[in-house]
Amino acid sequence: MALLDESAKGVFIIAVTPFTDGGDLDLASTDRMVDFYLERGVTGITVLGIMGEAPKLTAEESRTFVRRVLKRVNGRIPTVVGVSSPGFAPMKELADAVMDDGAAGVMVAPAGHLRSDDQIYGYYAGVAEALGKTPFVLQDYPLTTNVQIPVGVLNRILKDMPTCVMVKHEDWPGLGKISALRAASDKGEVRRVSILTGNGGLFLPEEMGRGADGAMTGFAFPEMMTGVVDAYGKGDVERAHDLFDAYLPYARYEQQQGIGLVARKYVLAKRGAIASAALRKPGGKLSPADVADIELLLARQDKRLKEIA
Repeated sequence: MALLDESAKGVFIIAVTPFTDGGDLDLASTDRMVDFYLERGVTGITVLGIMGEAPKLTAEESRTFVRRVLKRVNGRIPTVVGVSSPGFAPMKELADAVMDDGAAGVMVAPAGHLRSDDQIYGYYAGVAEALGKTPFVLQDYPLTTNVQIPVGVLNRILKDMPTCVMVKHEDWPGLGKISALRAASDKGEVRRVSILTGNGGLFLPEEMGRGADGAMTGFAFPEMMTGVVDAYGKGDVERAHDLFDAYLPYARYEQQQGIGLVARKYVLAKRGAIASAALRKPGGKLSPADVADIELLLARQDKRLKEIA
C-alpha cells in the first residue's frame, strides 16, 4: 500500500468497531463492515478513531482489529489508524506496528492539556519526531479535545513538518478556517495539504465549497458523503445539495451527544453491515422512543431519495 500523502481526497470513512452482544470483538462483522463501506464507494477507511470506541480496546485487541481490517481491505484503499496518545512512546509503538502491517498513515489528535500556541506546536513537533517517516493526519476536533488550534499554528506545523500531510478538519463548523488554509496555500505560503472534514458530514456541501477535498467521518449512510463529494467534483452543486438535504434529518439525529454512536450502530446493523448494534461498556442504549424516531426519519429519507432519483 502506498503511503498517505497530500493528494488524498474523497471519503475516508471513520469505521465503527463491531462487538458481539456480549462485548467481544466481532471479527466476522469486521469483514462485513469493510465490504459494506467498499461497496458504497469510500476511497479510504480510518479505524481506531474517536467514534470507533478505541479507548475501550486493549492494546492486543487494537492490533487484532487493525490487522483484520487491513487483511480485508487488501490494499484496495488506504487505511489510516488513530494512534492519539498523551505520550509519544505508546503512540510510536502502535504507529510502527500498524505501518508494518500495511497501514497508509496514522492520525493524531492533540493532547487535551495543550493551551498555548507554542504548546500545540511543540506537541506536534514531538509527534513528527516520534513518528519519523510515517505520514500523519492532524485531527483538529476542539469539541472533543478542548484544544483550539489557530490557523497560524496549523500553518507553522505544515511549514515545518513535512510528514503532516492532512488536516482532519472538524471545527464547528469552522468554515473560515478551511478558507484561510486554502488561501495560504494558494499564495504559496504553505504546502497544499489534503483537508478532509468531520462532524458526521453535517456541513459537507459548504466545506466542499470552501476547498475541502472530501470527508473523513462516520455516518450510517456513507453513500451520502460519496455522492456529495462526487457531485461537487463534477461541478453539479445543485445535485450535491439535493442529495445532502435528503439525508440531513437523520444525519442531524446521529450527531446527538450520548446516543449518536448508538444510533449509527443501530442503522448499520439494520442495513446488514454489522451483526450487533452493541457498544462496549460503558455505552448507551436506544429507548423505544429513540428507535421510533429513527425509523420515522429513515422512512421519510427513503421517500425523499426516490423523489430525487
